[in-house]
Amino acid sequence: MRKIVVVGGGQAGSALIAKLVSEGAEAQITLLCAEPRLPYQRPPLSKAYLLGEMEEARLYFRPAEWYDQHGIDVRLGARAEAIDPVARTVTLEGEAIAYDDLVLTTGAHPRTLPASIGGTLDGVFAVRDLDDADRMGPAFAKGARALIIGGGYIGLEAAAVAAKRGVQVTLVEAADRILQRVAAPETSDFFRDLHKGHGVDIREGVGLEKLTGTDRVTGAVLSDGSTLDIDFAVVGVGIAPATALAEGAGLSIDNGIAADAHGRTSDPHIWAAGDCASTPLGDARVRIESVGNAIDQAEIVAQNLLGRDVTYQPKPWFWSDQFDVKLQIAGLNTGYTAVHVREVGGARSHWYYRGDDLIAIDSLSDTRGYMVGKRLIEAGKSPAPQVVTDPETDLKALLRA
Repeated sequence: MRKIVVVGGGQAGSALIAKLVSEGAEAQITLLCAEPRLPYQRPPLSKAYLLGEMEEARLYFRPAEWYDQHGIDVRLGARAEAIDPVARTVTLEGEAIAYDDLVLTTGAHPRTLPASIGGTLDGVFAVRDLDDADRMGPAFAKGARALIIGGGYIGLEAAAVAAKRGVQVTLVEAADRILQRVAAPETSDFFRDLHKGHGVDIREGVGLEKLTGTDRVTGAVLSDGSTLDIDFAVVGVGIAPATALAEGAGLSIDNGIAADAHGRTSDPHIWAAGDCASTPLGDARVRIESVGNAIDQAEIVAQNLLGRDVTYQPKPWFWSDQFDVKLQIAGLNTGYTAVHVREVGGARSHWYYRGDDLIAIDSLSDTRGYMVGKRLIEAGKSPAPQVVTDPETDLKALLRA
């Protein structure tokens, strides 16, 4: 029987196997999970799980019985060490596992701080897996003092959870404004005001010089010369694609593991999907860090493993929960030339245009705006900005125009 080996038990690996099963794939499927647990959701780790609003059992995509029922050979705590593309094997603690097709869904790693500036002190946390969340959870105690390093979505989510749990929070962002890399100033302004309204001390244009302490972090020195007494720190300065295994196999690397529109890498028997993989988009190559991309890309790979010859057309969407605001994003705002704001009641949305073309939307608790904007973008429709921002406009009518 054909042998398909999947390396990585995150969102993409789980989605790929589920698609193969639902499509009736006749194959021997092996899933290698580096963690000692079944595939689970990661977004709730920095939100509901850290707040104590979601139990661990609810994180898992499927119970162990599902894998057994469908004959999936799941190896837990199994870290792939090397790939031999010629012999078509994956080395696992001395064992060589043969494959006909190999799928890399290795995800990404959080960027960390160097030891020279205190990055390895106890009480310095990153948020990527369940162990990270479990380690940091007890630190989020009422009255504790936290430093959040990085004003992207992960940092802001951690700040929101900490503030809701009564922690005194200082967030530093070395760039001129929070969310500078991913959002317009209008969105940054909204979230700055939101966090400050909940007592978060946001310092923009201020970086971290070093964390201080003997064994455990007790303080921080910032780039403006100021100092802080802290009880713990959360590092949210982005992620890097997990490409070491692919690099060792000689695969092409370009902003992640370079995959074509079918999900195939530079080796015809090796595929890639999720945070670890970059994909063509127009004349560019992009790597989209989102649940939606991981699922969509993985399902395309699954179909192509079954000989369907389907190409991947990215339809980016993201979300972030902070305090009582749900941010929903559709599209990619790269190269936008104008942002137009729509406000109706307590709902607000930011519509990104490149010239006359609608390319992205940031919805701030505006579910209707998000759903319509997403469909407009996917359909290639671009209503005039003055129509979009008019509170009297029936957004659903724009879909019929």
